[in-house]
Amino acid sequence: MSPAAGDDRERLVLVGMSAHEAAQPRRVADLAGDRAATVAFLQVGDPSLARELTRLADLGAERVVLVGVRLGATGPGASWLRRVAAHWRREQEGQQPVQHPEAPDITVAADLLRHDGELATVLARAVRPLTGREAGLTSAAWDDLPGHRHQVLVCRGPRCTARGAETTATALARALVEQGLGDDEVLVTQTGCLFPCNHAPVVAVQPDDVWYAGVDEALAARLVGEHLLHDRPLTEQRLPRRRGARGD
Repeated sequence: MSPAAGDDRERLVLVGMSAHEAAQPRRVADLAGDRAATVAFLQVGDPSLARELTRLADLGAERVVLVGVRLGATGPGASWLRRVAAHWRREQEGQQPVQHPEAPDITVAADLLRHDGELATVLARAVRPLTGREAGLTSAAWDDLPGHRHQVLVCRGPRCTARGAETTATALARALVEQGLGDDEVLVTQTGCLFPCNHAPVVAVQPDDVWYAGVDEALAARLVGEHLLHDRPLTEQRLPRRRGARGD
């Protein structure tokens, strides 16, 4: 099933899956080509998928087709679209009084959209409706705080993304695997803007309060091998930081 042109009852939503897409909203929108579509984001960006679904329900949409977009190498799979959309449906059905007694039917493309000109192909493949049996947003595995020694913050703001933060994140992940460091030792988190944009891509290591500038693949590998593995922060490309004075 694909959205009918000019039919306001059926809406197409392109959903950015990661921080990479959130930094390029216009690029995500352009993937719609000549089709009418709106844009939402699974994480970091605005509007969120839940907010966009609520907006479309308020407008009286009867059917919504969700297509995940991945422009980079990593990000959640399409199954997360189903999880989040199903959670939204359950919340709508559980409201008293019900805000949208006839919330739109939602279908989700099984494939992710990655390149220009692929939308028709993605929509022609498996596009499955929600069944009500989708997994929820909670799990026993996600109940406890991780026991990591370090948390690495990779800036995925627009400037850092434009200057290669996707490559930085991939290089860090690869180096961690090569050194045998798992999530119980190093937790990598991709964030919004970390502010010193002139030094993109920026990476911060906590709780050490060490910030690095211009982290390319080579520096990422050294950061893992020396700082994270042997607790020896690098001096090269380390950014000075002055703590603000607390007022009385």
